[in-house]
Amino acid sequence: MSNISAKETSSTRAARSRVGFLGVGWIGRHRMQAIVDTDTVDVVAIADASPEMAQEAAKLASGAVLVSSLDEMLAAGVDGVVIATPSAMHAEQSIKVLDAGAAVFCQKPLGRTAAEVTSVVEAARRADRLLDVDLSYRFTEGMQEIRKLVQSEELGRLYAVDLVFHNAYGPDKDWFYDPLRAGGGCVMDLGVHLVDLALWALDFPAVETVSGSLFAGGQPLADETKQVEDYAVATIALKSGTVIRLTCSWRLHAGADAVISATFYGTQGGAALRNVNGSFYDFTAERYRGTASDTLTAPPDAWGGRAAADWARRLAQGEGFNPEAEKLVDVARVLDGIYGRAPEQIQQAPGRTAA
Repeated sequence: MSNISAKETSSTRAARSRVGFLGVGWIGRHRMQAIVDTDTVDVVAIADASPEMAQEAAKLASGAVLVSSLDEMLAAGVDGVVIATPSAMHAEQSIKVLDAGAAVFCQKPLGRTAAEVTSVVEAARRADRLLDVDLSYRFTEGMQEIRKLVQSEELGRLYAVDLVFHNAYGPDKDWFYDPLRAGGGCVMDLGVHLVDLALWALDFPAVETVSGSLFAGGQPLADETKQVEDYAVATIALKSGTVIRLTCSWRLHAGADAVISATFYGTQGGAALRNVNGSFYDFTAERYRGTASDTLTAPPDAWGGRAAADWARRLAQGEGFNPEAEKLVDVARVLDGIYGRAPEQIQQAPGRTAA
């Protein structure tokens, strides 16, 4: 694939990436729009278990063909595949795409355990293909600014990080509540973003210990093979001495649609990303000095599709395996620690592997 300079227009490009979309519910269509808007790819194939969803997505990509399976999509000759299917399918489908010689952009989580995530990263390395996951909160203007403060040590020595994500509604698809198909509940759905934000901002430091407490319906989770957690508290102790505290939930009586924050405390100051008025999309970032605060960023900020657009541009530039993908395993290991389980405790989900 030839490199594309920023000065080239769509009419002068020698080649464009051919991309397929596997799973086109709301999130899949939103990411499709973001990728189409980069004007670096052609959407050539769409697959979804729902014909109605597939038809709706096709409106965003004239010329794309509707296919019935991942195999049929790969046979169409794609350079990359965007995967937005139930979590249990992510690892298997990603490996299949990578082994076929195409790149992958996958919804989180990439796998239900660190073992599954490791297998995907190894497949990407073998194939020398681009692999990325939709960890979209990294791309908020607020977190970009906070990470700069952390990395430059302007906040001094970081010793505490508090992370919160409460979703007052919870997912609307039944597979999220199936331990086998989802791999977990609110930690797998929301906690993955929080863990990634903390480790990413701190440049993926060494983790010493991880512990977690899981609840379902207001009671300690008794059997994670039969139900998933809807509330979780976790503590992640780093070898540097920094402590990360995490809380996430579905359907909590939190007084707002959503409560989302990532707060970093250092010896010379603090900084926080917080959602505004219960919004899932509007965030403000502030820097703290004692009792004073300064605004770093404020809405509006159209961040939702930036991770997908970034992947599309890098794909068009011919980027292969990026060792940064190995950090996905670090995040997955922390999630394993919160659940207190070995990777082999989740078995292969039965049923279909197509979208």
